[in-house]
Amino acid sequence: EVQLVESGGGSVQPGGSLRLSCAASGFTFSSYAMSWVRQAPGKGLEWVANIDNAGASTTHGDSVKGRFTLSRDGTKNTVWLQMSSLSPEDTAVYYCNAQILRVNYWGQGTQVTVSS
Repeated sequence: EVQLVESGGGSVQPGGSLRLSCAASGFTFSSYAMSWVRQAPGKGLEWVANIDNAGASTTHGDSVKGRFTLSRDGTKNTVWLQMSSLSPEDTAVYYCNAQILRVNYWGQGTQVTVSS
């Protein structure tokens, strides 16, 4: 059974940093790209960033480029999203995502709140 478990969310002041984690299990982690997607209050899903299966290439959405960094460790089956220079516009539930054999799998999400 594929499982994605996010952690690391919380409340932070503008300009602060957080690191989110996504622990994966139930599939061959090193074979699949991983993504983070977020949903702000009252808005739709927004793709945040993607990392390839080897961790060699990452892409980021324009709204987070230069502030968020994605990485992964195959020995720990974990993906991290390092977020810095956070602003209230980054407030959202953050979801880890894996597309495996054309099926999208999601974690339960972790809340990030940025406010003063």
